[in-house]
Amino acid sequence: MMELPVLVDCSMLKAVLFDFNGVIINDEPLHERLLDKILVEENLRPNPDEYRQFCVGRSDRACITDLFAQRGRILNPAQLDTIVQRKSTYYQQYLETMESLPVYPGLVDLITTLQAAELALAVVSGAVRAEIELVLQRLDLAQYFSVLVAGDEIAKSKPEPDGYLLAVERLNQLTPNLNLHPSECLVIEDTFAGVEAAKRADMQVIGVAHTYPFHMMQRVANWTIDYYSDLELERITAWFEQATSSLAS
Repeated sequence: MMELPVLVDCSMLKAVLFDFNGVIINDEPLHERLLDKILVEENLRPNPDEYRQFCVGRSDRACITDLFAQRGRILNPAQLDTIVQRKSTYYQQYLETMESLPVYPGLVDLITTLQAAELALAVVSGAVRAEIELVLQRLDLAQYFSVLVAGDEIAKSKPEPDGYLLAVERLNQLTPNLNLHPSECLVIEDTFAGVEAAKRADMQVIGVAHTYPFHMMQRVANWTIDYYSDLELERITAWFEQATSSLAS
C-alpha cells in the first residue's frame, strides 16, 4: 500500500463504498464489446481508442451519449433510454451464459472482513441497477450491501460526486443512528473518474490497480493496492482514528 495520506477533516471509519465494474466484477472487456455491438447496430463505426476516454469509470448513459455525439448523433432522452436498456439486456443475457462470473481474488474475504468490523457497505456505480443486482445475487453477496446507487438513478455520472453523496443519504435513512458523514467513508475505486468523484464527496479513496497500473492510481488515490489481500484494514482504521484525535486536540 502507498504511504498514508496527510491528515484531513475526517472522523472514525463507519462505511465502505464499493464501485462495481472493475472493483467487484472484472467485466470491462465485456462492456467494450457490447458498446461496439451497439454502435455497429446503429450503423456507426467503433473506435477502440474511445472506450477509456468516454466510458471507463462513467455511467452507460454518459458513455453512450458521448460516443454517439462523437459521430454527430445527438440522442433524445427516449432514444438514450432505449439504447441503454438494449445494452443492459445484452449484458445480462451474456452473464446468464457464464457458469461462473469473473470476480477479483480476495473480494469475498474482504467483504466478510468489513462486515465483521461492523462497517456499513454500499455499492455506488454507473452501471444499471438490474446488472448490479444480478451480479451480487449470482455471487451470493447481495446480503452484505444495504444500499445500492446505480447509474440509472442519478442524473450526473462520475466524476461528479452525486452518487457517493446519495449513498450517504440512503445509509442514514436506513440507519438513522449511524449519523454518517462523507468524511467517515472509505471508497474502493479503479478509475480516475471514480477517485475524483469520491474525493469531491470528501471521502478517502483506495485505488485498486485493476484497470490502470499501480503507479498511475498511486498519483490520485489516498491509498493504492494491487490486490485485495494487500488492503490493511487495521492500518486504515487507525489512520481515521488518528485523524479524529488530531482534530480534537
